[in-house]
Formats: sequence, structure tokens, C-alpha cells
Amino acid sequence: MPKVKTNRVKYPEGWELIEPTLRELQAKMREAENDPHDGKRKCETLWPIFKLAHQKSRYVFDLYHRRKEISKELYEFCLDQGYADRNLIAKWKKPGYERLCCLRCIQPRDHNFATTCVCRVPKHLREEKVIECVHCGCGGCASGD
Repeated sequence: MPKVKTNRVKYPEGWELIEPTLRELQAKMREAENDPHDGKRKCETLWPIFKLAHQKSRYVFDLYHRRKEISKELYEFCLDQGYADRNLIAKWKKPGYERLCCLRCIQPRDHNFATTCVCRVPKHLREEKVIECVHCGCGGCASGD
């Protein structure tokens, strides 16, 4: 007789503490995905989605690494279930990338002359004082700012 598969996910201890915030961010993400993009540039339509993905990942990162309020089991659960971006968090742990907004900003293949995004340039080295990243709308995520 074959085993019956269930879709029940076992939530680790402490999930009830962070669930409301993550559910709220997911609802905002759904709203941003369904938001009409009339009158916006093609690249601007994805900016709210990138911002919310960054916010969810930063929330989980801060709870585990900075405030130490959640267990390793719950942290791994959040990463495995897609509540936070594992690769972005891995970059935040490295020196110089503590304030990284998204992974596209450091990929040389997405930029002219195989460099990084303009938002990665420290503010005191910029020619223009106010900039916006084309990929995610970031105003500056260099660690030296």
C-alpha cells in the first residue's frame, strides 16, 4: 500500500512570533506584484518587489544574527521555505557588503564595462549626489556611506 503524502509543514518553535510580520510582508509582495504599472518605466515596475524581498530577508537576518531572537532551526526553516534570500544574506555577512540592496547590483555581467552598479559607489566619490539604481531603485548601498 503506498504512503499517503500530506502537505503539512511542521513549523519550528518560535514561528508564531515572526509569522504575522512575514505574512504581512507577503501580502504587500502580492499587492506589489498585482499593482498596475501604467506610466512607469519598464525597470521601475520591479522596484517595489525588490524592496520587499530585501525587507523580508533583512528582517530574518536581523532576528537571527543581530538580535539573536530566533533559533537556528527557525532561521534555516525561513531560508528553506523562501521567506528570505539565502544568497543575499550570505553576502551581508561579508565585509563591504553589509548594506547590499540586491544581488543584481554586484553582478558584472549586468553592467557596462563589467563593473558593479552605481549604487555601490560611496556617496563622497559620486559625481551626481542623487542617483537611483536601474535594477532595484536603490539610492546607495555602499558600506562606506
